[in-house]
Amino acid sequence: MGLWLLQLPVLAMGAIILGLIYLGTAIIYWSVMSLAKDERKLRAFKAISPGMLPPISVVFALLVGFMAAQVWSDSDKAHTAVDREASALRDALLISTAFPDSEHRFKALIRSYIEDVVTREWPAMALQQATLTLAPPRLSEALRLALGLQPTTPGQLDAQRELVTAIKTVLDVRRERIILSSSRVNWVKWTVLLAQAAVMLLSIAMVHCDNALTNKIVLTIFATSVAVAVVLVAAHARPFTGEISVQPTYLLQVIPEADAKAGP
Repeated sequence: MGLWLLQLPVLAMGAIILGLIYLGTAIIYWSVMSLAKDERKLRAFKAISPGMLPPISVVFALLVGFMAAQVWSDSDKAHTAVDREASALRDALLISTAFPDSEHRFKALIRSYIEDVVTREWPAMALQQATLTLAPPRLSEALRLALGLQPTTPGQLDAQRELVTAIKTVLDVRRERIILSSSRVNWVKWTVLLAQAAVMLLSIAMVHCDNALTNKIVLTIFATSVAVAVVLVAAHARPFTGEISVQPTYLLQVIPEADAKAGP
């Protein structure tokens, strides 16, 4: 499934997929009806039992179910990762208040990190180009700053441990988020699903080849069902790509206000 198609709004994606499947169905219909003009081929088509259609449809439904389970699971994991990242950043911001001398610097670093995630990482994840090659510089600096703190009270000592833990959590969840951004439904699964749909439509066309109107009606119904199933999977095929992809909403909600004392 092309990236350009997955990046379209759902309605536009649905219209294109529906049109392509209708086109393929029309080709199947006209091919079968043309062959059915031969009496011998017509008898062969009519000898096909309608009882084979339910098993074929069940196999198609199972394939759709397996693919939908995969993409929904990836989407749920991506949502969870972003939620955990935002929560850990909020924890780091709250804990940093225990160190007044460094609080403004922590806020500046976390703000810069979130801005970089939203403006650079998110578009890269949508294109599946985000990598783990480099650690985020602002977050790495925040971790070094946390490790270098000099607690003067038992409370600050506990706060330092929690601050380091929160920043490490952000780093871990970021890695998980970027890995999830590379998930996709591979071409083998798409090919098998569409091939099974073609087999189902071909079987329907053969079974009803002696009645053109019935054939058109039944094929249209099943072709529409196939298109709906494909759109459902395609719209969720990549967690960070498309109109209904995972967005950095919660990250933006925890971003600290700009502070003149925070520095660059």
